[in-house]
Amino acid sequence: MTATHAFWLAGRQATGEATFDVTSPWDGRLVGQVSVPTEAQVEEAVAAAHAVVDEFAATPAHVRAAALDHVSKRLAERTEEIARLITAENGKPLKWARGEVGRAVSVFRFAAEEARRFNGGEAQRLDTDAGGNGRLALTRRFPKGVVLGIAPFNFPLNLCAHKVAPAIAVGAPIILKPAPATPISALILGELLAETDLPAGSWSVLPVPNDRMPALVQDERLPVISFTGSDTVGYAIQRSVPHKHCTLELGGNAAAVVLADWSSEEDLDWAATRIATFSNYQGGQSCISVQRVIADASVYDRLVPKVVAAVEAQVTGDPTDEATEVGPLVSEDAAKRVEAWVDEAVKGGATLLAGGKREGATYAPTVLADLPADATLAREEVFGPVLTLHRVDGEAAAFAEVNDSKFGLQTGVFTHDLQTAFRAHRALEVGGVIVGDVPSYRADQMPYGGVKQSGVGREGVAYAMDDYTYERVLVLTGLAL
Repeated sequence: MTATHAFWLAGRQATGEATFDVTSPWDGRLVGQVSVPTEAQVEEAVAAAHAVVDEFAATPAHVRAAALDHVSKRLAERTEEIARLITAENGKPLKWARGEVGRAVSVFRFAAEEARRFNGGEAQRLDTDAGGNGRLALTRRFPKGVVLGIAPFNFPLNLCAHKVAPAIAVGAPIILKPAPATPISALILGELLAETDLPAGSWSVLPVPNDRMPALVQDERLPVISFTGSDTVGYAIQRSVPHKHCTLELGGNAAAVVLADWSSEEDLDWAATRIATFSNYQGGQSCISVQRVIADASVYDRLVPKVVAAVEAQVTGDPTDEATEVGPLVSEDAAKRVEAWVDEAVKGGATLLAGGKREGATYAPTVLADLPADATLAREEVFGPVLTLHRVDGEAAAFAEVNDSKFGLQTGVFTHDLQTAFRAHRALEVGGVIVGDVPSYRADQMPYGGVKQSGVGREGVAYAMDDYTYERVLVLTGLAL
């Protein structure tokens, strides 16, 4: 009989009255049962977090840093176990699951480092005007209050880490709500946090069903919301609580731009390999997966067969097989949606160059050309292993094509020219420009986020710490400056 996974209420294990099953997207097997907190238990967690706000903010930096270091170390020690759990509940191949655990190790390590140097204060002399003689301003940052972290299914460990680690680093209590499809990775994170000396109430991991979230979002004791997920849900949250601080990491339909100077066979082979890999990694279920390839006409005809061949070479199958590169989507319904969008595009005139087939929750890596401008695939985030090819004439047209989107998360630009790189940085309406590679690169310490409907605010440990805090000024008077 499968054991039931308890949740974490104010730092301790607890169980509720109901459970739900977590199943593998690959073969439907039962991964585990998860206990659901009752409304009274959710209230207890919120009350405990609210009650510990001042205590946690005053916790010495070394205590918070030590806890973060401990979690980083324990994640590293349990990498293989946790990676296999991620693969089981999410369906991503082991190679990508191991990489996700490694990134979470780094996130907690970065947070420990930042906790030790955060909030040292910035001194500013005020006697630059006569009215400020003898006055000095000291500016420090303080937590805004309890953080409600709402995490998605596609990176069930690392995107939880990006909510939890910065909150602990600044001394802000956090209530983490994992995705219903992939809660067990977050509960494992709770196991590791429970091994630390953090104050009771400073963190909880609550697998609350989505239909019970509006009340939690509305709770005035949770002034900060950090959400990663769809733009539809994210903006609904923001509209429902306009007075709260909301960080929204939303969708994208990321482009890889291949310009005329990226023209040698070696260049195009590299671009094709990277595009094929990162349009399909995580089953394409990443906000910065390559969805659009925008290539200059001078290289397009040579690039296309290379991309198609590289995509067709992607090994699809059992995510527990070491050779597998592309596993299933998170559910059969998700795969059916991708199938419907591709079928719509083909009926509208798109040319199918590879893939286009579904088997259960698995959708074959797919390449399309001649995409109609009004196709859903042209306007929305596919969140599946599908890429589209676009021919353009020149740099200006390529950049305009990137910007012709309601999203603006990241863009990859394949160019060798430094001046072009700087023009791209100025022209592209996105949160990040990756030169010489695909848009799918993310270092967990750098600022990450988008513009337009790709979100509000930035993650990346130090940047999230700023987001969770505000400046408070102390003015000292009568000093001999």
